[in-house]
Amino acid sequence: MNLGSESETVEFKKSTGEHKEALQAMSAMLNKHGRGELYFGVKDNGEVIGQDATDATIRQIAGWISDKVEPSISPTIDRLTDEDAKAYIRVAFSGMDAPYSADGRYFTRVGTSNKQMAASELTTMIIERDRARNPWDSLPSGRLIEDVDEAAVREFVEMGKAAGRIGDGPADAAGVLKRLGMLASDGTLTNAGVVMFCHSPIQYPRMKLGLLAGNDKLDIFDLQQEGLPLIQLLKKAEFFVVSNIRRRFVFGEPGMQRREIPEIPREAVREAIANALCHRDYTTGTAVEVNVYMDFVEVVSPGLFPEGDAPENHLAGGDGGLKQRNPGIAQALFRSGMIEQYGTGIPRIKRYCDAEGVKFSYRQTANTTVIRFDRPGAQISIEENASMPKHIDAAKYEILDEAERIAITLATERGRVTRRELSETAGIGKMKAVQTLKTLASKGVLIWMGKSQNDPHQYYRLPSND
Repeated sequence: MNLGSESETVEFKKSTGEHKEALQAMSAMLNKHGRGELYFGVKDNGEVIGQDATDATIRQIAGWISDKVEPSISPTIDRLTDEDAKAYIRVAFSGMDAPYSADGRYFTRVGTSNKQMAASELTTMIIERDRARNPWDSLPSGRLIEDVDEAAVREFVEMGKAAGRIGDGPADAAGVLKRLGMLASDGTLTNAGVVMFCHSPIQYPRMKLGLLAGNDKLDIFDLQQEGLPLIQLLKKAEFFVVSNIRRRFVFGEPGMQRREIPEIPREAVREAIANALCHRDYTTGTAVEVNVYMDFVEVVSPGLFPEGDAPENHLAGGDGGLKQRNPGIAQALFRSGMIEQYGTGIPRIKRYCDAEGVKFSYRQTANTTVIRFDRPGAQISIEENASMPKHIDAAKYEILDEAERIAITLATERGRVTRRELSETAGIGKMKAVQTLKTLASKGVLIWMGKSQNDPHQYYRLPSND
């Protein structure tokens, strides 16, 4: 019988005579993945060769693990047999209290090998463990309940009730924060309470919103620094992106309201920003960046994915081990309806982008996680697959303003456009509508039709294709 191959979470040993190396493998797998399986009586190639598997042997293995592996774990030890009645032993184990040592030494898994951890690796793991035990967002902030923005609390409660995630109960700031566990033992707000419901000092913005002229940061059209409570901040950042990217305008029957379709799905933008604000490393003191470039949009979040987690895990449908950097903030955003179950953010972003044909990617730098959306450059159209009027040069079409493009779209779809139709559809004043139509007529894009300038039936149409 063959059990297959060794891996980062599976180790084979020919006998309990190799128990020292087996314990090192346990330490390595626990520190790398938090779980693993160890087999005695199996060769490296997976072939079962058999092993003494009496009750005494199993007690001996349990004793080694109890004496040598720290912190303590509770493995499951089973006696198994193959089709040839050869006995072998499986030890299944897990633990979320890394780092784990074997006989006083710490290891990590590299492929099917066990490497002793460097001092820097061990220090990092200890810091991560302490953060997991006492997350930053659960610690006292020193700020008082008087610092809370009451409007932010009311908005949170209203959103939570609308989402069906907050029931009846106290709606005042103190009552809401107490229910959320955001009042520390010293009477001050927890860091989660400050992030959710307080403004940050002006010198410490939580977010930077940038509109760039090109695909780098050399020329900046607009730069805003914001320290709003979290939900307000999320909404402002979403509006900033959607307001500064291209949109298609889809029209129905005359008199029906137009639909605006951003070139990047609004839901994907919201999810990316929410993920950044929820899961960022707040201990760095740096701000989340949301930058709109000429050809793409990036959301830059301080901090990397937690140890043992990665974007690939989430894209593959996993939950990333459910390691949350800021569980209090995540829970509050969930109850507000702004995010869904933890671990679903990246798959949701991908699903939204795939549905609209938008390229979505991510990368991790030395200390940030970056989500990027390519801008497909969609332009105004009557329907999803419509094209611009044939007589308009594409380069000229690119430099028309929004009102001019809407006028062309109306004329294309309806055969004509009037001052009143343009004013109502584009949401502009009558004088602006008149000036827009006259400008397009002077460029030869539209043709004026009417008996006189006072003709109540005058309109504009596209030139004929003859």
